[in-house]
Amino acid sequence: MRIYIIFAIMVLAGCKKSFLNLTPISNSNANNFFRTRADFDLAVNNAYSTLHTMYNPQGMISYCGELLSDNATIYTVAGTGSVNANDKYAFRDYSITATNNQVNQFWNEAWTSLYHVNIVIDKIQDADLDAGYKTGVIAEMRFLRALYYYAMVQLWGDLPLITKPIPAGEAFAIGRSPQAEVYQLIVDDLKEAAANLPAPDRVAAPGRASKGAAKTLLGKVYLAMGDKIAAAQVLMEVYNDYGGKQYDLLPHYGSLWGPENSKKNTKESIFEIQYKGGANNPFSSYWPAFAPFENFSITRFGGGINQVTDDLYNEYEPGDVRRDTSFELGYYKGATWIATKFQKKWKDLDAPIVSGVEACNNNFIVLRYADLLLLLTEATGDAQYMNRVRARVGLPLYGTPGYPSVKYPTLELALEHERRVELAMEFHRWFDLKRTNRALTVLAAKGKPINQDRLLLPIPQIATDQNKNLGQNNGY
Repeated sequence: MRIYIIFAIMVLAGCKKSFLNLTPISNSNANNFFRTRADFDLAVNNAYSTLHTMYNPQGMISYCGELLSDNATIYTVAGTGSVNANDKYAFRDYSITATNNQVNQFWNEAWTSLYHVNIVIDKIQDADLDAGYKTGVIAEMRFLRALYYYAMVQLWGDLPLITKPIPAGEAFAIGRSPQAEVYQLIVDDLKEAAANLPAPDRVAAPGRASKGAAKTLLGKVYLAMGDKIAAAQVLMEVYNDYGGKQYDLLPHYGSLWGPENSKKNTKESIFEIQYKGGANNPFSSYWPAFAPFENFSITRFGGGINQVTDDLYNEYEPGDVRRDTSFELGYYKGATWIATKFQKKWKDLDAPIVSGVEACNNNFIVLRYADLLLLLTEATGDAQYMNRVRARVGLPLYGTPGYPSVKYPTLELALEHERRVELAMEFHRWFDLKRTNRALTVLAAKGKPINQDRLLLPIPQIATDQNKNLGQNNGY
């Protein structure tokens, strides 16, 4: 069963509710539901569907990965519900406060998504099912839990460690554990997942977690923890076991993008979120969300999120095909040309209109082979992996006479540049700068009012009012 067939087996907690409301609407109903393999298949699909929340184009990983960086900005932007435009501008301007409704929404969405993962892990432990099936399900859920906690620890630092559904009364007393303990949970989850997930060519369906995905994410986590030796070891395992076989660079960069099924789940994809265009499907909305707000000649509705900065556009070297593959230069408003840069990686001009919005057919790639190669250079200090990424687009290799070494004189700066242009607008930039301890230097030089405290988001005021044990991050 493909994971884009999504079944809502329980009611999601509303955005205005506390993250502490983690129990099912009815424990009795939940206990009655989780019995058969078919029940758990539905629950697993439901857990995977939370990827559509966590990686939503107007979700927390998008906002922070790009809008907090030097890649993206916003001009005119749509406000939605209780989240108004000023709450969105605050990410661009580093003026976020603990009462920011967008932050509160992200906080609640993250804990709700984790709940849907944790309940599967909890309920399957005692289920009378085949042991191999249970082990595989737990491995998939632990991969998702690690993926989510990895994003959350980078956004909020210390966090409550919630690994099972708990009664609300108990949850109100839970404080935050230190980042080191959160990272240890992530590492433990990914090690267990890697040990029990199938090889990339043996997964049950497109979009399901694999051994390669777990190890790739684990390598990135080790780099965030400052352990390059451990990162190099696990990333080399992926490279040696699957590189050139199950995983490889596509010959053409542009083949990664587009709504055609031929551009989904390619050999370059390590972990990819599945969407299906059209009404009554979990369609994607990256194309309209990242289009300018007033652009009716291109989309019916533009979200205005993650508009491309001139700084990013100018980062590309002459002749780099990735620039023109990734960005539009403007649009026509009637007969008037409006010059403004925005992404076109997820362009879908033929998407059907559902409730005034394009129901696009594009998938979203969370981890891909080019990312792995660049991480290998970061972990090993060996430019050969990065040079494979450059060779694909016909650019001079690092260490050769044609490379722009005056602008990027060290391997670290060369890699920072390469990750920026290769992975542009794919939600990596701010996390990359944080991981390499370059965020303050790079962003302050470009006028962002950033300081050490602003490398974390505040804990929402609503959450700290409900639970005094949560505390607050410095500077808020």
